[in-house]
Amino acid sequence: MKLTILGAAGVRTPLVLQSIIANSQQVGLSELSLMDVDSRRLDLIRAACEALVGEQDTGFKINWTLDARRAVWGADFVITTFRVGEMESRLIDEQVPLKYGVLGQETTGPGGFAMALRTIPVVLDYVKLIREEAPGAWILNFTNPAGIITEAIINVAGYRQAIGICDNPPSMWRAAAALFNDTPNEFLVEYFGLNHLGWMRAIFHHGKDRLAELIEVIESTIDTHLPGLPFEPGYIRMLGMIPNEYNYFYTNTRQVMENMKQAGQSRAKQIMPFNTDLYENLDQLKKDGAPAVGFKTAYLEYLARRGETYMSIETGHKHDNSLEGQEVRNRIETSAQGYSGVALDVIKALVHPPASLSILNIPNQGAIMGMEADDVVEVTSYIGQGTVRPLAIGRIPDHALGLMKQVKEYEKLTIRAAVEKSYTLALKALAQHPLVPSLQAARSILDDYCKQHGDYFPVLK
Repeated sequence: MKLTILGAAGVRTPLVLQSIIANSQQVGLSELSLMDVDSRRLDLIRAACEALVGEQDTGFKINWTLDARRAVWGADFVITTFRVGEMESRLIDEQVPLKYGVLGQETTGPGGFAMALRTIPVVLDYVKLIREEAPGAWILNFTNPAGIITEAIINVAGYRQAIGICDNPPSMWRAAAALFNDTPNEFLVEYFGLNHLGWMRAIFHHGKDRLAELIEVIESTIDTHLPGLPFEPGYIRMLGMIPNEYNYFYTNTRQVMENMKQAGQSRAKQIMPFNTDLYENLDQLKKDGAPAVGFKTAYLEYLARRGETYMSIETGHKHDNSLEGQEVRNRIETSAQGYSGVALDVIKALVHPPASLSILNIPNQGAIMGMEADDVVEVTSYIGQGTVRPLAIGRIPDHALGLMKQVKEYEKLTIRAAVEKSYTLALKALAQHPLVPSLQAARSILDDYCKQHGDYFPVLK
């Protein structure tokens, strides 16, 4: 079995490779192709990966390449995980809205809109290439904004063997299991929503829904600011469901904006020095012929810097560094396998028994009442027998459905704008998003994006 990664020069690749090696025999992996368009960064990430892997026999062939066609040829699974315009474009995505008093965030609101407009044409070209060189391959899309990109792959390109993967909801599942001191496969989580806008509605353990108990545990520890739970005390109990952490941008928009104003920057501006330092350090280590331990240390230090500042600007606090808080976080974080773990679980279930469950971005197919059958939603899903199907969710609260419908309309308009290169549709899409307060703000933001993104942005007419 051949696995291809498009966008392999990203900072997650060393962790992804370690996870692939650990699971390679279970999935029957014979070849791994890692491709990127950035030769310098790919070379540096390759050096970091080789240092982390060391002399161990992977049991499969590894190819590093700049040639997408060569990478895709004959693949059974293709993982897409690239960022068009890299961090420089993300900085524009986030900083422009802040000029007009609108939330600037990577995937939610205007930031996600701009990222989607840049990315959709590129991903559709890759889908065409996959059809030519690897017909029948599964596409596992990590590329953000994952829901919109997956919907474009399925509903515009018509490529049905595609799954959108975000590590956030599966991490909620695993974290819940850790808090109950059991393994994730002993639980069934009912989760519904869109990518970065979802809710955990139930968690069944040995036939009993333990959501109320879980909410009690969360509420009793919420002052420690557990990762993924930035909400104020009492909110989750009032809601009666556990929201995805990205819901915070909808429920606490004004507070997030105040925090960003005080910080004077968005997340992209905060972490850009971390990324720059990592690549520069790897470059110097490579020139010096440093031992593997040097690469490993540089990479782990980068992960630590990035992790301890996660959501710190938006929520106004850093993670609790006390021993008790650290112990709770360690239990939760070690239970969350991240993108690569979810992807490999999906691959295993698709190619070998037994079947499994996960939370994925796939067409609704009637699972959530009120959403269209072809709407890509984020929902608990069955994976097995070479197919993926959403579990029936049924009726959901009106407030959740209303918000989902509005955001889904924004997503569909954004896809049309990217495909048709339409300024009118782009403006309509941005104005439709619930985090954009007015048509005037939408127009100002869109015009600024068109000027600042240059060739990375489609020419809108």
